[in-house]
Amino acid sequence: MFLPDFYWPLIGFLILAGFGSACEYSPGICGAWADGDIRIGVLSSCHSKVQTLHVRERPEKYNCTQLNLISLVRTLAVVHTIETINNSSFLPGVRLGYYICDTCSDASKAIQSTEQLLAVNGTLTVQCEVLERPNVKAIIGARFSEDSLAVARLLSLYMVPQISTTSSAQTLSDRVRYPAFLRTMPSDVHQTKALVNFMKHFHWDWVGVVCGDDDYGKNALQSFLADSEAADICHAFKEVLPHYLAHNEIDKRIQEVAETIRLSEAKVVVLILKEELVSKLFKEMIQQNISRTWIASDAWSMSRNISQMEGINQVGDIFGFTFITGPNPGFKEFLQQLTLSPGSVNLFLEEYKQLGKDAGFLTEAVDISMTYGERLAVWSIAHALKHLLNCNETDCPGERDFPPWKLLKELKKINFTMENQTFYFNASGNFMNGYDLINWQPQEASVMKQAGGTLCFVMMVGLALSYTSVILFIGKPNVHICRGRQILYALGFSLTVSCILVKALRTFVSFLPLYRQEHAKRFYKPPVIITCGTLIQVLICILWLIFDSPAVEAFKSDQSLIITVQCNEGSGIGFGIMLCYIAVLAFVCFLMAFKGRKVPQAFNETGHIILSMLIYLFVWVCFTPVYISKVNERYSIQAAAILVSCYGVILCHFAPKWYMALCKKKEQLTREAYIARANNHIDSVDLIPEITLEPEFPYQTLRKRTRSKSI
Repeated sequence: MFLPDFYWPLIGFLILAGFGSACEYSPGICGAWADGDIRIGVLSSCHSKVQTLHVRERPEKYNCTQLNLISLVRTLAVVHTIETINNSSFLPGVRLGYYICDTCSDASKAIQSTEQLLAVNGTLTVQCEVLERPNVKAIIGARFSEDSLAVARLLSLYMVPQISTTSSAQTLSDRVRYPAFLRTMPSDVHQTKALVNFMKHFHWDWVGVVCGDDDYGKNALQSFLADSEAADICHAFKEVLPHYLAHNEIDKRIQEVAETIRLSEAKVVVLILKEELVSKLFKEMIQQNISRTWIASDAWSMSRNISQMEGINQVGDIFGFTFITGPNPGFKEFLQQLTLSPGSVNLFLEEYKQLGKDAGFLTEAVDISMTYGERLAVWSIAHALKHLLNCNETDCPGERDFPPWKLLKELKKINFTMENQTFYFNASGNFMNGYDLINWQPQEASVMKQAGGTLCFVMMVGLALSYTSVILFIGKPNVHICRGRQILYALGFSLTVSCILVKALRTFVSFLPLYRQEHAKRFYKPPVIITCGTLIQVLICILWLIFDSPAVEAFKSDQSLIITVQCNEGSGIGFGIMLCYIAVLAFVCFLMAFKGRKVPQAFNETGHIILSMLIYLFVWVCFTPVYISKVNERYSIQAAAILVSCYGVILCHFAPKWYMALCKKKEQLTREAYIARANNHIDSVDLIPEITLEPEFPYQTLRKRTRSKSI
């Protein structure tokens, strides 16, 4: 239809007037806010899903459900960092504000929340024109790549800087399509290369892959397939699960994927899924008693919810990669108090409090070291603002209602140091701060975790028997005492050294390359080792009692009328075999501990094992010539040797645990403290097996750092 030119402006006005209400928003859509001179927007998936999304027929309010504690803690990390900057003199005279809107883990909802953040005074302009000075000057988020991709298109139109801390899809590095997108970690292109190198190193060339049907899963899958095929790694199966958690077919698809895994000969499975889907899949694995080696993508590799699942120890070994994390000073205390600055509102926090959990619960339920990216994102904006506003020591005289593209320009130029590490956005808009390689280690649910669990009680029984044998060296001997004191010592100390052998073997196996671990683990059966180690000594003692039993002998001194009654170990062969057997066990412990001595001392007991076994071997080497010479004091010396051997074990294996329990501060024994000390010990390593660590939770992660640039 042809219309004269002067009709079009009138038609456009009528259309905009009619649909102007579509551009109006209520400030209450966002779940948390605090006013400030410059406002930062936050897109957070504080809820995991939108109800009835699959039957939505008209524009209506999204009904978000299932509060996500990980996203809540990440959101609070942004709030805490903003308040930290406001309470400092980093931006003198400037107060940062924030608006936090929920994406509910849905891309469409993320776009709606983004429009709310861009709105000026609660509404977009009637003409819906390109916004020169929107409400917020930068946006942190979203969590999932699916959401970030949708939002990045919109924000790139207005050149509003967007900084994600977790969206790792490779396509977001495209500067043509997403010129305003930045992120505080590398893209998946590095992660998939690392995964392939990891598999190639351990000769895993037949693997299965399960991913989500969102952009993150599909992009990561394509990248992984390309890299793995180039490395001659074959794929047993490639399965896809619905990204939408309320999908009608999700439970059916989970069962189908579980059946595929069960029937496949592939023993290694890569899971490129978000945490909630992995949790559903593992529940099915546990129910069907299916065990595999799992490779975790960054989306769930540090999930405490999964690590605390009932029966999680049954699913098998778990390896993975996660973005390098770091400290967030004062954040733990912030979570324990949960007090916001005056004038701020946080509806998400109010919803959490209605769950009836205390404030300290968040510090236990979520690994707060994962919030390092949020801290980096806020500080990146602060450093860019410092340059943009021409800040000095006393004031920031620059214009505060600036267009966001100016802030984006400064963000691309930032270069700052935190925790002795330099951060900047590269040409693709990514931080190149690398990954941590992690290994989940199962742990008993009871070396009393810090003291070695049930193993310490068995050692105490062995030591008690050894100490009891010393008592029998006192007083007038008879045939039963002569037999009992040697047998008690033989069995008691054999039991103790067998327990130490288990500890030495555990570290030794963990130190082996992973492809050799699979064979070595067949021999790592603690109950079998302890039982066999003790039963062999039982057999030796039985044969000794039958063929060369100790007896009582009495002799009169040539120079006096004193009659000496003492024990006689027979020919000494049985006695010698008994001592030699314990010495062999001790020497094997020493060798295994010596082999694993390069493992960081904060995470193993090789030094304690080496010292205690050296003490034992030295004491009994000194006793041997005394016994052979048959001096009258040899039994007193033997009793002393038993005492020194037992004290050596106590001082080397139990005293350090007493010190940790009584003298160490509680925070020094936490999981985060172990990880921090691990990173101090391990700067840059090849992709080698992880070190076993007795954890606080059903699974524990110990990280080894590898730079993405070197992969």
